[in-house]
Amino acid sequence: MEQVHRTVETTAKGSFTKQQKWVTASTAAGFTLENMDIMFLSFSLASIIAELGISSGQAGLIGSLTNIGMLVGGALFGIIGDRYGRVRTFSYTIFIFALATGSMFFAHSLPMIYLMRFLAGIGAGGEYGVGIALLAENFRSDQIGRMSSIAAIGGQVGAIFAAIMAALIIPHFGWNALFLLGIIPVILTYFIRRHVTETPDFIAAQKQEKATHNKPSFKQLFDTPHKAVQTLGLMVMTIVQIAGYFGLMNWLPVIVQKQQGLSVSGSSLWMVSTILGMSLGMVVFGQLMDKLGPRVSFAIFLLGSASVMFAILFAKTNASMLLIGAIIGFFSNGMFGGYGAVISRLYPTEIRSTANNLIMNVGRAIGGFSSVAIGLLMDHFNLAVTMSFLSALYIISFLVMISLPGFRQLTPNQNN
Repeated sequence: MEQVHRTVETTAKGSFTKQQKWVTASTAAGFTLENMDIMFLSFSLASIIAELGISSGQAGLIGSLTNIGMLVGGALFGIIGDRYGRVRTFSYTIFIFALATGSMFFAHSLPMIYLMRFLAGIGAGGEYGVGIALLAENFRSDQIGRMSSIAAIGGQVGAIFAAIMAALIIPHFGWNALFLLGIIPVILTYFIRRHVTETPDFIAAQKQEKATHNKPSFKQLFDTPHKAVQTLGLMVMTIVQIAGYFGLMNWLPVIVQKQQGLSVSGSSLWMVSTILGMSLGMVVFGQLMDKLGPRVSFAIFLLGSASVMFAILFAKTNASMLLIGAIIGFFSNGMFGGYGAVISRLYPTEIRSTANNLIMNVGRAIGGFSSVAIGLLMDHFNLAVTMSFLSALYIISFLVMISLPGFRQLTPNQNN
């Protein structure tokens, strides 16, 4: 049975309260800064390798430690957010994330870089679920799809901002200086604590928790066979989501250059067109989810993703490559915001941030290894096989999705 909040403050149709505006802006900004940081590392990696003289394996471990930190932070701060409050926890995670990212300016050795990236991962991983829980508890269930997608678009804004800043800063001031921009989120924590408050829904859940002495715990995600299947199924779906994203952003330009013989001198154009496609996909997905329900909208985008992967085989010009990149981005990452919306509706208030953080960060930790799998496929097989692998992942996610009873229960236009 769907778990929804019942105490959302409302105003005239089509307008938002001050609280809703601040929650949306804060969550979107958090996602912007998180993705900005991830892209900072991508743009800095070549310079870090050259400056420190490290191997590709040592460099790859930087990203892996970030993902492990996200899993740790997600598990830790998910529980803290459910026990002690969304607003305080959200500001704490952003503060940790900002200080660790900014401290990369002083990181001139590999162990220091490893430590700072792990800490940054802890903050970023904790921030996701708490932010999504705040959104879910401040909007009606027939609005969550759109609002979570709007917040997710913030991540794409962060990627574009990172690309621009990297081009301006790294050639003149070095890669360390780029990470100083990570201090910016500290300012955000002030506004969050000043303008965002806990919802009556969460306060009521806290009172119930104190009365019954039942504190939020991970076992609540697995305490019945139904919940265990639901939680594991959602983890499989987020693993596929993250695997597809990393495959798209890290490898497709290289695949096109290597297999199709096309120039990727305009790789920045590839990234921009792909990000624009992703952002448009998020807008469309959010609208579809609130109108048609999660089951139909996920089915459209998962099957669409499985199909359009093969479009890259027909990229014969740079123009067609950019168009196909936008189309693939539209389907493969358009549904990203939907996971938080679905998880928030399937799990009750008292465990909502824990569920979001654990499920999504397991997806990040495992799905992030798709870059290795795709690299191996590229070394031993042709482009069609590589694209078939990605397509098969989306088919698996679709089959898991239609088998989960929770998705059937989430019908559209359910106003609180």
